[in-house]
Amino acid sequence: MLRIAVLLVFLANGVFFVWARGGFAPGWPAPRDHEREPGRMAAQVRPETVTVLMPRAASAALTAARDANVVCLQAGPLADTALAAAEATVAAAQLPAGAVVREPLPPPPQWLLASGRSGDPFVRRGREDDLRRLNLAYETLEAPSELAGSLVLSRHANRAAAEAALAAALQPASGAAPRGLRVLSLPAPVPQSLLRVVRADAEQQVRLQALPAAALAGGFGPCTAPP
Repeated sequence: MLRIAVLLVFLANGVFFVWARGGFAPGWPAPRDHEREPGRMAAQVRPETVTVLMPRAASAALTAARDANVVCLQAGPLADTALAAAEATVAAAQLPAGAVVREPLPPPPQWLLASGRSGDPFVRRGREDDLRRLNLAYETLEAPSELAGSLVLSRHANRAAAEAALAAALQPASGAAPRGLRVLSLPAPVPQSLLRVVRADAEQQVRLQALPAAALAGGFGPCTAPP
């Protein structure tokens, strides 16, 4: 009985040895046969799309792929008095040092060529009719309160430019000039800035856009102009 058992053990070992080396393939494939050739080759998915790169080329390709997901994001405009609090909020995104920069905004034009406000509705309608008849585009100023209702024809960066526009408007080629034209100045604006992240990768984008929007004048969005 013992001899039969020993014989069966040797026989089982022999069968396993032959099977493990693929002796019964393809009907009875060897263990982990899919990890060998040609099993591995047959298991490939769209191998024609795979390109083998040298280390330097692979590094360049990886850098290019990362750059493709990099975008410019900004928050604001924010009054300069609110910038410190906004930057403290952005700190929660844990961006690298120097990633967030302040971008001061140029002040809007403060000098206006306008037909001054009038408390008399009849006078105001007459001035509006003048501008429409002369095909002059205008906007109605809503603020500040002391200038609200003025009809603005153009905005200028300095007084000299506004005065030149007034002189040209008072001597039109047609001989007809709008009534009540004058140069007006707006109060000095509150300085404002943007908080800008010029190169935000995919992970940083998620962090920035998850920050509280109320603390960042509406939150982070795409940059409105190239930095």
